[in-house]
Amino acid sequence: MTDFADKVIEFHKNLEYKGKLKENVQVMNPFKDNEEILSILEKFYKKFFSDNNQRKIILGINPGRLGAGATGIPFTDTKRLAEVCGIESSSIQTHEPSSVFVYDVIKEFGGSEKFYDKFYINSVCPLGFVEQNQKGNWVNCNYYDYDELFQSSKEFIISSLRKQIAFGIDTSVCFILGKTNAVFFKKVNNEAKLFDKVIVFDHPRYIVQYKKKLNEKYIADYLNELK
Repeated sequence: MTDFADKVIEFHKNLEYKGKLKENVQVMNPFKDNEEILSILEKFYKKFFSDNNQRKIILGINPGRLGAGATGIPFTDTKRLAEVCGIESSSIQTHEPSSVFVYDVIKEFGGSEKFYDKFYINSVCPLGFVEQNQKGNWVNCNYYDYDELFQSSKEFIISSLRKQIAFGIDTSVCFILGKTNAVFFKKVNNEAKLFDKVIVFDHPRYIVQYKKKLNEKYIADYLNELK
């Protein structure tokens, strides 16, 4: 019998984006681009999700190159993966500011095992995007940065969320990271009727970058809603 972990692993192994993209935008699929990521994915979810518990979902925007793009685990850079989750990775070493804040919240909640027993984190769009800027560099791109990208990714987003709800997700509430992300997610949710209620948090990246002095307040805000 398959458990929550098995379903998550299978879902990520089969992720494929078929929507239209602008010439300078590409899909970032860490689960196909780096073999080690699938190994990390299996170790992480087998460690924390080998059960059939119902969980609430927390959704970021889409994978970034230094977080889930490097480890396959949302808001988990290689440092947090090793030091907090006890899973080593060898191909790349990353430090991602959003990951620092999320794991501060997890620590205050009671630690990784207690947190992941109740919550499953992913992104509104489970695959990332990168775009080539004027200097020719490839940089992170959000699914909502261009209206045509949002429109073309909407079907993929809805389909992916429905598949994840089938893991055993409590649909009474969905936690969204980022106010702009929430604006676009609510359009999706209004159309697809996936979750009864949406609770919005300021995005960890915003907090770390602009509100560092209020870090403890934001952690308390998160914990108050996630209790």
